[in-house]
Amino acid sequence: MPTDGVSARAVRAAAWSHPVTGVRFVDAPRAELLEKLEIRTVEDLLRHYPARYLDLSTSAAIGSLPLGMDATAVGTVHEISVKRPKPRLSVTEVTITDGSGVLVGVWFNQSYLAQRFRQGERVAFAGKVTLEYGLRQMRNPFVERLGESSTSAWLGRVLPVHPATEGLSTNWMRRLVSEALDQYGDVPDYLPAALRIENDLIPLASAMRWIHFPPGLGEKDAARRRLAYDELLALQIGMAVRRHRLVARPGHSHRIDGPTSSALASAVPFDLTDDQTTARREVLVDMAAPRPMNRMLLGDVGTGKTVIAAMAMACVADSGGQAAMMAPTEVLASQYAGSVGPLLDAAGVRWALLTGSTPAAEKRRIVAGVGDGSVTVLLGTHALLTESVRFSRLTLAVVDEQHRFGVTQRLGLRGKGEGVDMLVMTATPIPRSLALTLYGDLDTSYLRTRPGGRGASHVTTTLVPHGGRDHAYELVREQVRSGRQAYVVCALVDESDASEARAAVKEAERLKAEVFPDMEVGLLTGQMKTPDKARVMDAFRAGDIQVLVATTVIEVGVDVQNTTVMIVEDAERFGLAQLHQLRGRIGRGEHPGQVLLFADPKTAEGRQRMQAIAGTSDGFQLAEDDLRLRGEGQVLGARQHGIPELRLASVLSDGDLLAAARADAAALAGTDPGLRRAEHVALGMHVRHVFGRDWQWVSSG
Repeated sequence: MPTDGVSARAVRAAAWSHPVTGVRFVDAPRAELLEKLEIRTVEDLLRHYPARYLDLSTSAAIGSLPLGMDATAVGTVHEISVKRPKPRLSVTEVTITDGSGVLVGVWFNQSYLAQRFRQGERVAFAGKVTLEYGLRQMRNPFVERLGESSTSAWLGRVLPVHPATEGLSTNWMRRLVSEALDQYGDVPDYLPAALRIENDLIPLASAMRWIHFPPGLGEKDAARRRLAYDELLALQIGMAVRRHRLVARPGHSHRIDGPTSSALASAVPFDLTDDQTTARREVLVDMAAPRPMNRMLLGDVGTGKTVIAAMAMACVADSGGQAAMMAPTEVLASQYAGSVGPLLDAAGVRWALLTGSTPAAEKRRIVAGVGDGSVTVLLGTHALLTESVRFSRLTLAVVDEQHRFGVTQRLGLRGKGEGVDMLVMTATPIPRSLALTLYGDLDTSYLRTRPGGRGASHVTTTLVPHGGRDHAYELVREQVRSGRQAYVVCALVDESDASEARAAVKEAERLKAEVFPDMEVGLLTGQMKTPDKARVMDAFRAGDIQVLVATTVIEVGVDVQNTTVMIVEDAERFGLAQLHQLRGRIGRGEHPGQVLLFADPKTAEGRQRMQAIAGTSDGFQLAEDDLRLRGEGQVLGARQHGIPELRLASVLSDGDLLAAARADAAALAGTDPGLRRAEHVALGMHVRHVFGRDWQWVSSG
């Protein structure tokens, strides 16, 4: 083994990249089974961390197992039975004893399990303890066979439970991981000693062994802490390097106090909130600086992000540049034409709207104006990315609901100019801890309050119980009689065997025929042709449609201020963020809004989500709830590029590690952005390996 740290790191990287068949006992059939777990290389196997641990060192006597809590018990199999109380129901019961009491493991419709136990065999059961018919019981416990001897190797130790698959038991997974550690686990550390000492972290080799086979729970926690820090540090280094490279590039020093800016500010029909004033200042300071702006504007629904964007575009006009504003849907892009357009008109800024449905002749005229610089602001959809759209001098790119675009699309828009300022916006509130994880390469501005003095109480959300549907429909009638309008939101477009959700098409027909025969009921779905969608939205805005049945196509940006009621069918099928986005479509004018959720959640999590959405209108609080209830994996997975998977780190519970990793990454990027110093080279190799092909995004700036 080479003594040089960099060479040793390179040897380890090469060894860990070997096919998993390099591990003893992994033949071709087992490799196929491991493939189901996305384990293809030695490193994949070494980073196949346990899902849980059984603490056999502190397992309780059966007679003293705590009721209502998770526990581990060790005993001898006394009796095995399979009962069939009903034709299609089997109940398998395995009774174990330890001299202090009796514990029954129970499985439903898994009669084959009876063949896997033998009387006299010693086993460990782990699960939630209940009391049934005077006996302690565990339903579907995890089972570990300890052998007939009381001297099992695992008694008195912490037993890892790795995720397994059919054909590869947890015992086999444990054995394969152990072999991988024996062959490849003794590795040099890529983390500089100074960082390890400063953060009180154990060496990498110890962490890799202890995360799988800890001598005790303390060692397991120390291993998880070290590996979680590594995950966060690699991510934050990537963000810091990208941020450093972006800032180092030359940009455009925009004029922020010109006549166009003043004229547009005077045209805004309301006073800016404190949040908007702060965000405007932050954006304009960035635009005045001689480096590219990289800012994200996070605004809860209805908080006025587009006004800030319009003010930024006015600065572009004062500076002789051009701006592009890209939206994910034609509905939203067209709405910009109706909201931002008048402000630009008032300031004397020439603008155009370009979407996929723009007629060919008009498109040619717009593209020509963009090319010769006579069009200052171009609003649109993905159509802005087409090769024919070439700007004379693009200096600002605005991307709304940026999570709906891939990195290639965002970079594609920015790439239509040199040193372009970037402003990305989202109406999806993101907790600060998650924003640091997902968007550490961006500066952030927050909008939490709505303009016009309206607070969170402007929209109320109510769960409609069984039998409350008629009352909800009567509320719609009352609002329509008062001159207002309503949405009815459905989860799916078409009925299918896979879902019981009311389809929008069917629901529109039912409401028109049975519930609101005296009203004009319209239909809007994402599958409709663009001209048809435009006609429906125009009719709804004009008040010719009183009740609009729609799918989540209305989720982003649709603004009809006369709409005051929303019914959401099968609300439990939606995520919290999506429900919050939907209810942001009502109560946007002078009249308060009411959201009625028709829901029948079957799970405790579903009930918690419905209670959360009804209990608060604070989008950022809901984002925290969503993160807690859904889990970080789903939320982190929503980002369409760049972010490495966090296997052990938690943005919720590892706030101290995240803060330390962010500070350490910033220091590294500031003093050695290329990680080329001798003490940093191994870490740089590791970070680039973690990002893989996404390192191009990091280094592209």
